[in-house]
Amino acid sequence: MKKINKIKIKLNGKIIKIQDKITLQNLIKKHNIPIKKVAIELNQTIVNKKLIGKIKIKKNDKIEIVHFIGGG
Repeated sequence: MKKINKIKIKLNGKIIKIQDKITLQNLIKKHNIPIKKVAIELNQTIVNKKLIGKIKIKKNDKIEIVHFIGGG
């Protein structure tokens, strides 16, 4: 049986453990985040949503996900 390696990252200010080599897209799906209604920052850089399936999350990455809120 293959052991699943876990890494620590910071997601919206909280340290969490996730599976090593997971993509940003899979992380977002796992947390049921509506991709069209958020902005994503990885290590203080805004992420192009077209690339999230190719971005592998690494140990100690800092991810901020901000929801858009309408108003007037």
